[in-house]
Parts: sequence; C-alpha cells; structure tokens
Amino acid sequence: MTTTPRSAQTVGVASAIGAYLLWGVLPLYFLLLRPTEGWELVAWRVGLSFVFCLVLLAITRGWKPLMAIVRQPRLLALTALAGVLIYINWQVFVLATLNGEIVETSLGYFINPIGTMLLGVFVLKEKLRRLQWVAIGIATIAVLVIVFAHGTFPWIALSLTASFGIYGLVKKKIGPSVDALSGLTLESFWLLPVAVVQLIAVGLTTGITMGANGPLHAGLLAFAGVATAVPLLLFAAGTRRIGLTVIGMIQFITPIMQFLVGVLVMHEPMPVERWIGFGIVWVAIAVFLIDLALATRRMRANRGAIAEPNPGTDTIPVP
Repeated sequence: MTTTPRSAQTVGVASAIGAYLLWGVLPLYFLLLRPTEGWELVAWRVGLSFVFCLVLLAITRGWKPLMAIVRQPRLLALTALAGVLIYINWQVFVLATLNGEIVETSLGYFINPIGTMLLGVFVLKEKLRRLQWVAIGIATIAVLVIVFAHGTFPWIALSLTASFGIYGLVKKKIGPSVDALSGLTLESFWLLPVAVVQLIAVGLTTGITMGANGPLHAGLLAFAGVATAVPLLLFAAGTRRIGLTVIGMIQFITPIMQFLVGVLVMHEPMPVERWIGFGIVWVAIAVFLIDLALATRRMRANRGAIAEPNPGTDTIPVP
C-alpha cells in the first residue's frame, strides 16, 4: 500500500467539497428555470450532459478508455444500470424541488449514509460496529415519527436515499475499470431514448420551453448539462483521492444547504412533528459521525503501533 500524497488529498477534499456545494445550490438553479417543468428539465439534463461529456472526451482525448469499456458487455450492463438509477434520482429530485418539497429532499440525503451502510450489510456482507447499528435504529425511528405523526410517507426522501445508495453500490462494483468521464458518458447515452420520449411528450402536451422564454432562460436551461456533469465528475475525482470517512463527513454539506434553502428561502412548512423527525435524524447523524471519528482514531493508533519498531530488531519501514 502506498501513502496518498498530501497534495492529492488536498485536491480530493477540494473536489468533494465543490461537488457537494454545487449539489446544495441545485434547487435554486432549478427554480430559476421556471416555467420549465420537471420532465422537460430532466430530459435536457440527460441530453446536454451527454453532449458536454463528448466535448470533454474530445478535449482530453479520452476515446481509448471509453472504447475499452464498450468492448466489455458486463461493464456496459453495469453502466446501463447506473444510468437507470441516476435517472430515477434526478427525476424524483427535480420534481420534488419544483413542487416545493426541498426539505424532504434534504431528508433523503441526510439519511443516505445510513442507507448506504445497510446496503453494505445486506449486499456486500459487511460487518457494522455497534454505534453504526445505533445510528440506523435512531434513523428508523425518525422515519416512523415522520410517517405516523405527520401522516405522510416520506417516499421522496426514501426514493432519493435508495436510488443514490444503489447507484454508489453499482459504481463500487465497476471500480477502477471505468473512469469518471467514460462512466458518465455511457450513463447519459443509455438514457438518451428516455430523454427523447419525454421531450416529445412535453411537446405534445404543455409545449417545449427551450427558446420560448427569452435568451436568458434558454442560456440557463442550456447550462443544465454542465450543472449536472460537473458535480458528478468532481465527486468521482474526490472519492479517488480521499477515504470514505472524509467523504462521509463532507457529504452532509448538501442536505444542510438544501434544508436551509427549503426553510429560509422557500419558507416550506415545518410543523412540530416534522421538526421532531428531523431532530431525531440529526441525532442519528451525530452518532454516525462519532463512530467515524472513533474508528479513525483507532486506525491511526494501530498504524502508529505497527510503525513503531520493536527493541533489538531491525527497523522495517512501513509503507
């Protein structure tokens, strides 16, 4: 094993923070695109992301890695599955944002790390520490409180948690065989037929808004591809350079920002039972972060113990 250089860690942290900051302000960007509705917006996100990726491939001359993936049916199938999952995530998130449910989208991303841990247990057969099970139990209580006290099932939050969590699992299965740009290019490519059908349906019903609301609106809507692709590419760059412990702490930037946008900017209703539910979620997150901090401290202590040479023996450098 080799030690990650400090410069690479700095780039990784900066990339991850950039990704989560951009995801945090996406609701405000989507609201600027009105009167474009969710189905049309996601269709443009798919199509323009694909175009943006092609431009980046041409600039970086990344065709060779892409073609290597195309020649492997298993990798192609996994990129198609990843495309379906990220499409579900995009569509639910955009529709919820435009329908005034930004606070519930933030709930989905607050509990996403806990959902990811469950996937690790049931799919990858990983073992959880005691505090991690405590965090899962507390988060479950929070969901039950929101369901029974508020009277509505948080399907938006749980759909976002499930889709993004399984998307991350698929990306983990793909591993280093698929670079970030090639992966996003193929994911967007598989979704092109869906995007075309959605644009046709919108054109036949409410009408396409691209170009119908002035140059400023058209320019903002055309930027959807960049706004979609850049955070995903930054996220991939970050996860390659820093550990999941750091990623786990950084990722709470997004739901905090989305929660503040929903409550302070959009003035979404927050009855007492919803505050209670969110309060319990935040307790679960606190337990989760405490566990991460303790695990990191133990790992560093173990490394220090291994690195310390025994008296009377030759010093063996530890990589």
